[in-house]
Amino acid sequence: MHVRTRVAIIGAGPAGLLLAHLLDRQGIESVVIDSRSRAEIESTIRAGILEQGTVEVLDRTGASDRVLRVGQRHEGVELRFGGEGHRIDFADSVGRAVWLYPQHEVLKDLIAARLAAGQDLRFEVTAERVEDAETDRPRVVARDARGGRVEIEADVVVGADGSRGVAREAVSGAYGGHFREYPFAWFGILCEAPPSSEELIYSNSPDGFALISRRSAEVQRMYFQCDPQDDPEAYTEEQLWRILRSRVPGTTLREGRVFQRDVLRFRSFVAHEMRRGRVVLVGDAAHTVPPTGAKGMNLAVADVVLLTDALRALLLERDTGLLDAFPRTALDRIWKAQHFSWWMTSMLHLQPDADEFDRLRQLGELRSVVGSEAGRAYFSEAYTGWPLPPAAADL
Repeated sequence: MHVRTRVAIIGAGPAGLLLAHLLDRQGIESVVIDSRSRAEIESTIRAGILEQGTVEVLDRTGASDRVLRVGQRHEGVELRFGGEGHRIDFADSVGRAVWLYPQHEVLKDLIAARLAAGQDLRFEVTAERVEDAETDRPRVVARDARGGRVEIEADVVVGADGSRGVAREAVSGAYGGHFREYPFAWFGILCEAPPSSEELIYSNSPDGFALISRRSAEVQRMYFQCDPQDDPEAYTEEQLWRILRSRVPGTTLREGRVFQRDVLRFRSFVAHEMRRGRVVLVGDAAHTVPPTGAKGMNLAVADVVLLTDALRALLLERDTGLLDAFPRTALDRIWKAQHFSWWMTSMLHLQPDADEFDRLRQLGELRSVVGSEAGRAYFSEAYTGWPLPPAAADL
């Protein structure tokens, strides 16, 4: 099967689907493929703290009509250390907020919106390689669920297929990227219980980090720092709750049946190249961050806002300037987010080789943040998200 389109998008995650949505608003057709089924995409539960700018894009462009109705607006978080909680008030510091709205809910909204608009969206189609990147007719070679060959020829190919996708290999495989692996991971649980807190709690304790989050009135998400090699099934439920209680002293946890558990490894990556000819990377294909700063999906949205403007100029006005500038412009925000994610991670987690000096210095850093108007403002600005590019207002 041979398909011709303006933009071929590999990956039906937040980046790929939102890009297709925004391109359609500009009158630019696209084809989106993903190796997963629709059911698999919509049922894979992932965290979702949305920056204010991300929520504004989803709502204003019609990508989601539920994010403001169903999403939970949070105007602060709690940093807990030394047995005490310290609230960072986003509204007071920077006049902004974040929304707790899980990624799979964003995907449900985007898929529904795209299918209703007649989007060429193909599930269970696996990209095998990208060819002719340096020409004005790059191609995606893929296989459908029956093994049939699918070839998509486009003016531009966009890789939104994650850190293990073929697009990254096509763009930056020969160049690699900047990589950092952390010596700890998060042990995450989903449990049937009412919320333990109205806002997220980030806790630094002598035993390690914990995050008390939430999903709904009946389901809660919690994490604690663990060894990356830990077996999720090696703990009893009582052991899990004992560890969590020890990591958030002074907080009463609402406990319930644990029905999902996993270990989330910590890695940072930024590709040396985000573009090669007419093939471009966005989202996790171009960069990954530790989850501590809640930047992953929000960075993908910022990438897509910039790229939509660049593709509009290229395909409708034959102007290559914005596409040429895209990697440099995107990387400004990416490295700010990398720093914030690293900073939160290093400030809140127990390093395996930490001594008493490291521990006391870490507590001094936390006190500097919560005890300073400027410190609280920096935290709030970075956590709620830096302003999106001016192009976001025109999408």
